[in-house]
Amino acid sequence: MLARKSIIPEEYVLARIAAENLRKPRIRDQPRKARFIAKSGACNLAHKNIREQGRFLQDIFTTLVDLKWRHTLVIFTMSFLCSWLLFAMIWWLVAFAHGDMNGSTENCIGSTDWTPCVTCVRSFTSAFLFSIEVQVTIGFGGRMMTEECPMAITVLILQNIVGLIINAVMLGCIFMKTAQAHRRAETLIFSRHAVIAVRNGRLCFMFRVGDLRKSMIISASVRIQVVKKTTTPEGEIIPIHQLDIPVDNPIESNNIFLVAPLIICHVIDKRSPLYDISASDLASQDLELIVVLEGVVETTGITTQARTSYIAEEILWGHRFVPIVTEEEGVYAVDYSKFGNTIKVAAPRCSARELDEKPSILIQTLQKSELSHQNSLRKRNSMRRNNSMRRNNSMRRNNSSLLVPKVQFLTPEGNQSVSET
Repeated sequence: MLARKSIIPEEYVLARIAAENLRKPRIRDQPRKARFIAKSGACNLAHKNIREQGRFLQDIFTTLVDLKWRHTLVIFTMSFLCSWLLFAMIWWLVAFAHGDMNGSTENCIGSTDWTPCVTCVRSFTSAFLFSIEVQVTIGFGGRMMTEECPMAITVLILQNIVGLIINAVMLGCIFMKTAQAHRRAETLIFSRHAVIAVRNGRLCFMFRVGDLRKSMIISASVRIQVVKKTTTPEGEIIPIHQLDIPVDNPIESNNIFLVAPLIICHVIDKRSPLYDISASDLASQDLELIVVLEGVVETTGITTQARTSYIAEEILWGHRFVPIVTEEEGVYAVDYSKFGNTIKVAAPRCSARELDEKPSILIQTLQKSELSHQNSLRKRNSMRRNNSMRRNNSMRRNNSSLLVPKVQFLTPEGNQSVSET
């Protein structure tokens, strides 16, 4: 109603709206950093400008296995259909060259003196049906080979060989796609966040890994790599520089017994790329920690690999994973609802280098956390006392309100007598 021309000019309304929009702060979404490995384990890499496409045809079996299911099923169907049509055309040409098309219907029974190459093949449709019967070895009995044409025998042998090759390749491709190793990796899970906390007096990078199946992963091993952009002293820029970092494992073989969820720990020492990174520097670091879990599937014997990655935003400083394995009636139980839950713990905010140079920082941090813990306990105790005192006071007030007041009676002699009920 106020924007009518008779009350407020339209130019003033537009100018006011524009001024209000300029005053409002605009929040722009920060561009998401590209990660080399997705949380699901897929490689976030696009191949472009590949000129030698023929290299994929040299390894046709791997190419077929790597295709999507809809493309594989189309190729599976078309390979059989095209082979049937091709040999149907060959059988039709053999029958046409031998003159089987001009014979009577009695040729199907063979009661005349004329002997065809293939009985009852008088059209392309019948040749197509005979091609299917030969390749899939159905053999209904209506159409059959004779010893009249050596060419037909050669075609029969050739079609059987080609059919066996197609069956072996396509069925093997379907089997490999259904039994691929990454299918087993779907039940290998990692915690969504990684943590950095103090363990045995050292700063450690930790994450949790687990297996949802009862069938185990044999000879399972965990590798951690750091991927970041670096520049050499010569000025060369390496966009994806990979660095292996050791995993703290008490077992010398570096294999883990993944019967229950485990917390994998990496001690941040001088060999670690995280040695100079503090809690304040972590958010500004352009790095990605890739975790690779490898092992042999117990049921199939196929080597499988599960992958995930953690960027700086997914690393929690000063946190620790909550325990999820408990003993219940003689059986160890795992609560997967708390698989990724963490709690805050006391941890120095400095880097591991500063912590090695000044060990007193850790002692001061632990003392501060102990004092804060004691203060919180005192506050809780004082709050409990205050609450108990308030309850007692309220109970006393309620009891006093229930007391009957004193009543005075006047006797005929003029004396006062007090009675209390």
